[in-house]
Amino acid sequence: MNAGRQGSYKSNTINTDESRLRRHEITVELRKSKKEDHLFKRRNIKEDDLVSPLKEPNSQSATSMSLDEIIVAMRSEDPGKQFVGMQGARKLLSRERNPPIDLMIGQGIVPICIQFLQKMDNPLLQFEAAWALTNIASGNSDQTRCVIENNAVPHFVTLLQSDNINLAEQCVWALGNIAGDGSAPRDIVLQNNVVAGVLKLIDKDTSLSLLRNIVWLMSNLCRNKNPTPPFEEIKRLLPVLSQLLCGTDVQVLADACWALSYVTDDNNTKIQAVVDVEAVPRLVNLLGAEDPSIIIPALRSVGNIVTGTDPQTDAVISAGGLAKLMNLLKHPKHNIVKEAAWTVSNITAGNQAQIQAVIESGIFVELRNVLEHGDFKSQKEAAYAVTNTTTSGTPEQVIDLIEKYQIFKPFCDLLEAKDPRTVVVVLSGLTNLFALASKLGGTENLCLMLEEMGGLDKLENLQQHENEDIYKKAFAIIDTYFSDGDEAEAKLAPQEVNGSLEFNANQSKAPEGGFTF
Repeated sequence: MNAGRQGSYKSNTINTDESRLRRHEITVELRKSKKEDHLFKRRNIKEDDLVSPLKEPNSQSATSMSLDEIIVAMRSEDPGKQFVGMQGARKLLSRERNPPIDLMIGQGIVPICIQFLQKMDNPLLQFEAAWALTNIASGNSDQTRCVIENNAVPHFVTLLQSDNINLAEQCVWALGNIAGDGSAPRDIVLQNNVVAGVLKLIDKDTSLSLLRNIVWLMSNLCRNKNPTPPFEEIKRLLPVLSQLLCGTDVQVLADACWALSYVTDDNNTKIQAVVDVEAVPRLVNLLGAEDPSIIIPALRSVGNIVTGTDPQTDAVISAGGLAKLMNLLKHPKHNIVKEAAWTVSNITAGNQAQIQAVIESGIFVELRNVLEHGDFKSQKEAAYAVTNTTTSGTPEQVIDLIEKYQIFKPFCDLLEAKDPRTVVVVLSGLTNLFALASKLGGTENLCLMLEEMGGLDKLENLQQHENEDIYKKAFAIIDTYFSDGDEAEAKLAPQEVNGSLEFNANQSKAPEGGFTF
C-alpha cells in the first residue's frame, strides 16, 4: 500500500498526520453537539439519587442556618454541632441554582471537610463532608483545584473501601469530578491508586447506582490528552469495561463505550489492547442499539479501531460490523450517518480484501444515497470512501462502483460542494478514475460520461476556484483528458458491443471481455 496514500486517508504507524487531523475535527464536532449525553462533571443535588441514609423531612429546602452560623458550627468541638453545620453547608452547595461555591471556599470550609473525611468513627459526618466536596469539585477548575490542594484525593481513595457503601459511592462521585477536570487532576487521581480501589468495588452485588458512578469515573480516567493517561493504569480497566458492554443499563453501556472510545483514539498498541479483551464484537453489537447515547460512543470506538492495522480492521469486519454500519448510514441523526461514513472510509483505505468485503456488503448502495441526499459533512465522508476505493481497489472493484452502484454522477455532483476539502477529495478520485480508464483504454468513454452529466462544466468552473489545489487538479484533468487531437487515445476508444461500450480487452490489466461503464 502506498505510504503517502495511507497518510492521507488512514491512520497507520508511518504517517498519521492527515487522518489524525480529520479524526480530531470529528471529535470536536461530536463533543460540541453531544455534550449533554456525556457530562464530565456532575453535582449531587438530589438525595434520592444516592439513596442517602439521611432522610430528614424537607431535606432539600434551604437551610435555616445563616452562613456564619454554619461556619461556627463546623468549627465547634461538639460532634453534634459539627454534623448540623456540615449538613447545612452541604445543603447550600446542593442548591440547584447558583450554589455559593466560592463563598464557601472563602470561608475556609474545604480544609474542615477534609478533617471530617478522616472521622472514621462518624460515617454520617464523613458522608456529608464528601458530598459537599463533590459539589465543590463539580465547579470550575479553580474550585476543583482547591479540593485537590487540600489533599482530598488520597482520603477519597481510602474511603472507597468504607463499610458504608453510600460513603464509598459519594467518594467515587467526587473522584469522577476531579478526574473530569483535565489531564493533570486525572493523573493525580490515578497516582493515588484509584484503579485498584474501584476494581475492588465491582462485584455481582454492586448496586446499579454505584456501578453507574464507577463506570463514569472510569470514563473520566481514560479521557483527555496532552498527556494521555498512563496506559499501564488504564489497561487494568479494560477487561472490566469490556465485560460491562454485555449489560443492559443505558448509562453504564454509554459510559463504558465512551471510555473505550478515549482509549482507542490513540496508537495501534492501545487499539490492540481493546481488541485483546474481546471488546470488538460487543462494540459492534451495540451499533445496533436503539438509543443514540449508546450508538454514538460505540460507533466512535469502532471508527477508531478501523484506523488501526489491517488485522484490527478485520476484527470489526469479522464481527459483522459492515452490516451494522450500512444500517447506520440510514440513521435519522446526521452526526451518526457522518461517523458511519467516516468509519467506512477508513475501511476502504485498507487492503483489497477489505474493500471487497465492503462492496459485497452492499454498503455502496447507502453511500450513494448519502452522496445524493446526505448533509454536507456526511457527503464529505462518503466521498472519502469512494476516493479511497479508487486509490486502493482493483480495477474490477473500481468499475463495480461505476457500473453496479452508479456512484459516478452523485460523486461528481460534489464538485460543486461549498467545502473545499470535499472538492479536493472528489478531484483526487476523478484523477484515479481517469488514470485507470487510460490504462484500460476507456478514457474517451469516461470523458463522454462526465460531459453528459455536466461534470466537465463543473471542472471548467473549478479552474477559477480561489483554492490553488482545486484549480490545479481541475486543470490537470481537463488538460490531460479533454484536449483535442489526441489520436493515440482515439485508437484506444471502446467499441460498441451489444449496445454497450466495451474497453479494449487487450489493454493492460483488463480482464477477458473488457469492462463496460
